[in-house]
Amino acid sequence: MANSGFTMDLPRIKNITDEGAKFIAEWHNPLPYIIAHTSGSTGKPKEIRLLKSDIKKSAQATCLRFGITEKSILYLPLSASYIAGKMMIARAIVSGAELIMETPGNNLSINAPHIDLAAIVPSQIPALISSHAIINHAIIGGAEIPHALEQRMLETPIKSYATYGMTETCSHVALRRLGEREYTAIPGITFSTDCRGCLVINSSEMSFNKLVTNDIVNLSSPTSFAWLGRVDNVINSGGIKLHAEQIENEIRELIPEIPTFYITSTRHDKWGEELTMVVESSNPIPNLETRLQLLANTLHKPKNIIYRQYIERTSSGKIIRTKH
Repeated sequence: MANSGFTMDLPRIKNITDEGAKFIAEWHNPLPYIIAHTSGSTGKPKEIRLLKSDIKKSAQATCLRFGITEKSILYLPLSASYIAGKMMIARAIVSGAELIMETPGNNLSINAPHIDLAAIVPSQIPALISSHAIINHAIIGGAEIPHALEQRMLETPIKSYATYGMTETCSHVALRRLGEREYTAIPGITFSTDCRGCLVINSSEMSFNKLVTNDIVNLSSPTSFAWLGRVDNVINSGGIKLHAEQIENEIRELIPEIPTFYITSTRHDKWGEELTMVVESSNPIPNLETRLQLLANTLHKPKNIIYRQYIERTSSGKIIRTKH
């Protein structure tokens, strides 16, 4: 096995998928990198090269964080075509843990006495809960976790975490325990902010060394932050900067049963931009405007509501936002 630095030639994998086999074959080739693709949530997906040494360090950090060893069992119902799937295989390789793979989908069939770490996307939460499998930890990424699903996970004994990271950082660099507000760095990562208030990811071990993001955060320490939203999603209404994602969280807490939606802006001659809510629904939702009236005194009440039968998403399930 050339240049990988992994501890094992082959991981212990059950039900290996074609994408999983391709990743392992790519890992064994003599090149020092593997090919990956960005999610496309902030632009057109692009091909990037990830150093195998970076993948190993990231995988080791997650294994250290969750106590993953050769006695552990990992569960992956995600495609290994994407970074989340690739990294679970890498974690199995560096730790010697057993990995159970499953064809991606929202109907899960977990066949194991217990799972030490599962990696899923939000849409798989209901199936994970209904499986009644004994799961120690779950990491959830790929898209925002709806408030109602987060609450359902909190009712289970599973220690669950939302992930923060990107393809360029070899998956997550920070984790947020569900029910809490702040993300905490995995081993080997620290944070700072730039002049815009955007997060800067620092690592003395990874090849990127310093990565400037477009995510506005409240930094509480060099290893923890609260995420406010994307700088490109900030809405300037009458000189007041409003964070779209922050308002979305308020609305989800106010109306837990609301369908998929997002906050954007519409041009306004006087205010520059005004809040607009785009809801995935064929028909207007009864009493929605009345219930949103509770936000009227916070400047966070949408001035417009647009209904769409379908909201466009990326291949990983992230909403593609558009302004009006």
